[in-house]
Amino acid sequence: MTVRTDTISKPEELQQAFELFNQVSEQLTGAYADLQKQVEQLNHELAVANGELRHQLEEKERLSERLSRLLAALPGGVVVLDVEGRVVEANPAALQLMDEPLVGEPWQAVCARKLKPTTVPGEWLVEQIGASHPSRRVSVTASSISEQGGEILLIQDVTDAYQMQEQLQRHKRLSSMGEMVAGLAHQLRTPLAAALLYTSHLRGELAVEDRTRFADKALARLHSLEQLIKDMLIFVRGGQGGQECIVAQALLNEVQQVMEPQMAQHSLLFVVEDNSGGALVRGSREALAGALANLLTNAMEACSAGGRVTLTARRTDGWLVISVADTGKGIRQELQDRLFEPFFTTRTDGTGLGLAIVREVLQMHGGEVSVSSREGEGSEFCLKLPLCQ
Repeated sequence: MTVRTDTISKPEELQQAFELFNQVSEQLTGAYADLQKQVEQLNHELAVANGELRHQLEEKERLSERLSRLLAALPGGVVVLDVEGRVVEANPAALQLMDEPLVGEPWQAVCARKLKPTTVPGEWLVEQIGASHPSRRVSVTASSISEQGGEILLIQDVTDAYQMQEQLQRHKRLSSMGEMVAGLAHQLRTPLAAALLYTSHLRGELAVEDRTRFADKALARLHSLEQLIKDMLIFVRGGQGGQECIVAQALLNEVQQVMEPQMAQHSLLFVVEDNSGGALVRGSREALAGALANLLTNAMEACSAGGRVTLTARRTDGWLVISVADTGKGIRQELQDRLFEPFFTTRTDGTGLGLAIVREVLQMHGGEVSVSSREGEGSEFCLKLPLCQ
């Protein structure tokens, strides 16, 4: 009888299968237990992370609240602009300074409506309505706040500081006049005495020609006295003037028309080179023209017949540079540092106020004046004025 081996091996295979199943079940149970532990660990870590995030969020909320209170308490105005230049946030000080709602408004439109430029770069006058709201002077500085764009503007009220600075400058000028009052009295007395002398001659019996000659001399001395008093007043006031927008070319043409006949009378070559390219400056046309005429007159008097006086203008890096150069006798090095001091003069008939007034006018316009000179070769005075914004 033949026995089939495949029927005998089936119980063994089944036993092996059950053992294998048990092993796999144990492995799955262990893996499930490990997975549970990992889930518990992850839940714990997640809870810790959520707690830290909540803590950070609460801290940021507290920081945001502190920053909001700080912005509200700041005396200076803070305005935040988006990438399109529109106001997205403004603190109470900014709203008070600008005297109108700002959020949602294009900043350029607000500037055109409320801010009037001054001669000082970065400083503006805030237009106010009614006498009960006097105009304020503010400075505006901008900083970028992100790579995507946007700016934060800081608006500071500098009205009181500006007024104090003006008062200080005025006191300095008055102090300078007080120190030189004796010399000034002499300068006033000399043309006055001459005018009185010439006038006294008119009382006698004179020929018509002599009477005319004495009258002209007396009138000339009185004009000299009037000019001296005018210079004194300009110096004391600091050359205050208007706030008009001036075309540099027109300013040069105006000065050229005044000075060209005088240069020709002194047999001097007068050259005007305008490379200003339509540059504009803001301030007083009269004061600037007077300062240039003063420098040109000095250059004319420093030159002998056949000399050359050059008036040039150019624009560079946000400035208008006007220079007055001559081929005259020049100025000694030790005197150059004192040229702009009030009442300092190297001329016997000078008042010492001309160059001091030039410096005051330039400072009033936010500019500066400098001198370069070599004795025997001539001098050059350079005026720097900020371009109109």
